[in-house]
Amino acid sequence: MTKTALIVIDMQNSFLHPDGENAYPDAQSVVPNVRALIEKANANGRIVVHVADRHREGFEDFEDKRLPRHCVTGGFNAEFFEGFGPSGAVGEIEIVKRRFSAFFATELALFLNEQGVGRVVICGVKTNVCVRATSQDAFAHGFEVVVVGDATNSNREHLARASLEDIDRYLGKVVDTGEALEMLA
Repeated sequence: MTKTALIVIDMQNSFLHPDGENAYPDAQSVVPNVRALIEKANANGRIVVHVADRHREGFEDFEDKRLPRHCVTGGFNAEFFEGFGPSGAVGEIEIVKRRFSAFFATELALFLNEQGVGRVVICGVKTNVCVRATSQDAFAHGFEVVVVGDATNSNREHLARASLEDIDRYLGKVVDTGEALEMLA
């Protein structure tokens, strides 16, 4: 049986809190499904990786060339949204990233390989940016990629749909929360 880990992308105030700098109307629609995935993973001893997008105040950051400054370390927007982030449960870790992918320039691939993980179930925000980039890099690192389509979304619905289609065709599999819960059981 393939060892499975859950990767939860950017469930932070910036995207989910109504006052967040990158909040969008439909962002919170993923909250119940992502919470259900975390609960199931924790209940079954799965590794849960809480990914946070964070950038340093006062320093240059390559992403600033494409995006407004966001998720500055220590600020409200960089904090996990209420009920998200490591809870202290055994098997939960935090990975901080400075680019779209949770794998780029982090220890995520090394850590998952050391734990014998072969499949990653990915959820969170935003489908067409950080979820897509993380899926691409997970595939490149040799992981079986599963994205939970109804536990991720974007403020650009047409790009979210296209990203899910690409992921399902080229990188892995897109499933609904029910199927993902079975994989985490």
